Amino acid sequence: MKYKVILMAVFTAFIFSACQPKAQETVESKLVKETLTKETRDAMTPDDVVKSFMDGNERFVKGNLTQRDFVAQAKSTAGGQHPKAVVLSCIDSRVPVEYIFDKGIGDIFVARVAGNVEDEDVLGSLEYAAGVAGSKLVMVMGHESCGAVKSAIKQVDVGSSNVDHLLGQIQPAVEKVDGERNADDKNYVANVIKENVHLTIDHIRERSGILKSLEDEGKIKIVGAYYNLGTGKVDLLK
Repeated sequence: MKYKVILMAVFTAFIFSACQPKAQETVESKLVKETLTKETRDAMTPDDVVKSFMDGNERFVKGNLTQRDFVAQAKSTAGGQHPKAVVLSCIDSRVPVEYIFDKGIGDIFVARVAGNVEDEDVLGSLEYAAGVAGSKLVMVMGHESCGAVKSAIKQVDVGSSNVDHLLGQIQPAVEKVDGERNADDKNYVANVIKENVHLTIDHIRERSGILKSLEDEGKIKIVGAYYNLGTGKVDLLK
């Protein structure tokens, strides 16, 4: 009886070890290694890209992110890239843009600046993404409880002309929203954040003839979005 138990244990260990490599191979085989090609990207319409973003966000919210082989994707894109969109987002560490939309290496450009505002460098980056590289979507995304927007509301002064300049770009949104200027009022802050997105989009259209023309021709879409920190959900702004 004792020897039967030992033999059974040895047999079980053998079977377990034999199956492990196969299980690992199965997991690895399911990892997405493909990256976005120029042909696939060019065949997409701006609406297709918007839909792919919202579908990806739905997967993010449900905790069902695509499993990717990032090493393989890095190698695949080493010789070139064909992103389908560019996102202008805040620098906030709680807003991981690629994860939020379930995108891999080579899928999207991301420009990040506190308060997701635009200047000449940001505009040039957006123009490069859409006008040169062929992206089909320009998204400006604000987010819940944005620190830069709260600082603009409170008129924070840290003794830096650079910070003053940055917060000054958000002031028009603060002044345009009705209500008491209160950084502790969540609804008021959310309204300022969304207004800031709208004004940034207005400025993009006013200051970039390239992007305005591409949008008028239907080659790209310029959209605004709002990211909810607590739920992970992205809402498109009208």
